[in-house]
Amino acid sequence: MHFHPKNSDLSHFQLPKGIAARIQKQNRSTVDGAPLSRRHFLKMSVASGFALGMFPVMAQTEKPLAGLKPYEQPAAFVQIGKDGAINITINRLEFGQGVHTALPMILAEELDADWSKVSAQHGSADPAYADPVFGMHITGGSGSIKHSYAQYRELGARARSMLIRAAAAQWNVNPDILRTDRSTVIRADGKTLSYGELAEAAMKLPVPEKVTLKDPKNFKIIGKHVGRLDAKDKSSGKQDFGIDVHLPGMLTALIAHPPVFGAKLKSFDDSAAKQIQGVRAVVKVAVDRGGEGVAVIADGFWPAKQGRAALKLEWDSSAVEKVDSVKQLEQYQAMARTSGKQHFKADVSMLASAPKKISAEYHFPYLAHAPMEPLNCTVNINADASKAELWVGTQMPGIETMAAAQALGVPPQNVNLHVQMAGGGFGRRAVPSCDYVTESCNVAKAAHGIGLRAPIRTIWSREDDIKGGYYRPMHLHKAEVGFDEQGKVHAWDHVIVGQSIVAGTPFEGFLMKDGIDGTSVEGMRDPYPIPMRLTVHHPKVNVPVLWWRSVGSTHTAYVMETLIDEIARSAKLDPVAYRLKQFGDKHPRHTAALQLAVEKAGYNKRRLPKGHAWGVAVHESFETVVAYVVTASIKDGRAKLHTATAGVHCNLAVNPKTIEAQVQGGALMGLGMCLENAAITFKDGEVEQNNFGEYAVARITDMPQMTVHIVPSADPPTGMGEPGLPPLAPAFANAIAKLTGKVQRSLPFKLS
Repeated sequence: MHFHPKNSDLSHFQLPKGIAARIQKQNRSTVDGAPLSRRHFLKMSVASGFALGMFPVMAQTEKPLAGLKPYEQPAAFVQIGKDGAINITINRLEFGQGVHTALPMILAEELDADWSKVSAQHGSADPAYADPVFGMHITGGSGSIKHSYAQYRELGARARSMLIRAAAAQWNVNPDILRTDRSTVIRADGKTLSYGELAEAAMKLPVPEKVTLKDPKNFKIIGKHVGRLDAKDKSSGKQDFGIDVHLPGMLTALIAHPPVFGAKLKSFDDSAAKQIQGVRAVVKVAVDRGGEGVAVIADGFWPAKQGRAALKLEWDSSAVEKVDSVKQLEQYQAMARTSGKQHFKADVSMLASAPKKISAEYHFPYLAHAPMEPLNCTVNINADASKAELWVGTQMPGIETMAAAQALGVPPQNVNLHVQMAGGGFGRRAVPSCDYVTESCNVAKAAHGIGLRAPIRTIWSREDDIKGGYYRPMHLHKAEVGFDEQGKVHAWDHVIVGQSIVAGTPFEGFLMKDGIDGTSVEGMRDPYPIPMRLTVHHPKVNVPVLWWRSVGSTHTAYVMETLIDEIARSAKLDPVAYRLKQFGDKHPRHTAALQLAVEKAGYNKRRLPKGHAWGVAVHESFETVVAYVVTASIKDGRAKLHTATAGVHCNLAVNPKTIEAQVQGGALMGLGMCLENAAITFKDGEVEQNNFGEYAVARITDMPQMTVHIVPSADPPTGMGEPGLPPLAPAFANAIAKLTGKVQRSLPFKLS
């Protein structure tokens, strides 16, 4: 049996009359790569059924199922072969976080599947694979398991019910007397039928709307330490990623982007480039943010790279801002002294009379995502340019499909997007402007226009990736804190200055409130009972910005947890005891996570080597609480993190092995923020960093000895992809502050 859509591409979408024409008439700024307006995004989303919960009717041979949405139907998610092999489709991008295993575990649990026979595959831009909570195709916000836990359980239970009813019909018995185990339906007398034997008949049965789910105490797969389904292929080098796509006759393109975002071409000479062996064409293309670039198309990456290097280019950046990091910091500091938009309102008049005070200014630089697999997208346009196929690792396949349709001038139903395994992303593959997909389509369309009919893989080199934009925004925090000898905060006046990630994007409508980007203030104040006035400034800067793993918590957690620690030290209070007192009985999950980390680390119960110190931090993001207890030292003027013990409260742990890996990866990325040269800086509008030689990322040699401990819970899972990152840097900083008496107010650390 194949529990699978009849039409796995987008050909079943029925667009209302005139929609395709309206899409093709989209304003030129979008075709050039600028973000879609929210109004146009909503129009397109509703029209094409790709986003915001609006789903078209699926054209199927069977009658549409009443009461069930596409993402509730087993047919889209489960394939069972006659040999009993079970293939489960995931509705997210697998790019290292483990959903390729965790989501199938959830479905297989309720299906009562034999786990040894389970495999997984990516979904597509089909409506069935939209996030059931967000109503759009997206991998982000640590929502994969959190949002699809109930969905995948119900999918498995529905499929199991159909298999049981198929067996009951074959045996002519009441289905209520049958049970299942390890991909087998079992009769009371011991006779059995395998799922493979029943699959074809089960597929023809009606899908039940209501199903009874297992009691968690009876779970056989969920909650177990399960090895990843993709581990063998990835560790052996067998696994293909988006960058590994190879199609017959395929060509490779590299784009020469403007050195300043949004700059235009004044002139270019491609004569030398065309002399490079293997170069097939050189074309001018529109690139992101209204800029212009030149694409070199060749037989492979190396001739394309050589050809690009041989181009003679003159740029016109007279119409765009040229950012300078030194001046930008000065501008942010001046802005912090002016009135901003208020997020938290509180009376801070007691600041003047508070017995103790802290005045602090924090600086956070731009950060690049720098995944191991740089950006890439392969586009194949058919002969008459009426249809196209794309191969790309994307976090938003639905939106990328629309963007490709716009760039290519075809209806969205004529774009078939194949989601590829991706080698990291950390948010960079979820860009509202769809920059890298749009640019790849622009290259393919230009090539097709000059008679070059071949699939074209457009690749960003490592240098292109780091210099190419969409960074974690630069932020400045300014805090005035007044408190007493017992550590009670009387008033806290706080200002944040930083670009908005969502302003001008389709997400603005539900992520911005009263002019404040919610992603920039998440993680502030709570869970501490603090009278805080928080004001925010969102300057507009010619630097493209984007969410970066754990988004606002990358800077808010650092500020909050280092200041809380500083208050405790000033009041001569133990930082753990101080936090637990602040939590009281209102934040049991914070308390549980912190106490678990403290217990497992042996905090204050074992003697540390001379010159070592404890550091503590706890933070909630994406509804998950992570606490770190670390030890660190300073040697030869450099800080060294030795151990990190994590206490994690993510409710039910679907796969503890995946959670451990996620926390370890998040911790290493959080540690990377502290390392020397972990910053993107600008001079005369150009990015100063070029590759890993100038832009530091944490390596395995930086990794401390680490253990991860999970608070037991049977409650529905919360987010886990990002929460391991935010508390690591402040815990490290708090240990350094104990050793030096100085709080690191800027990242990366500067000890001298």
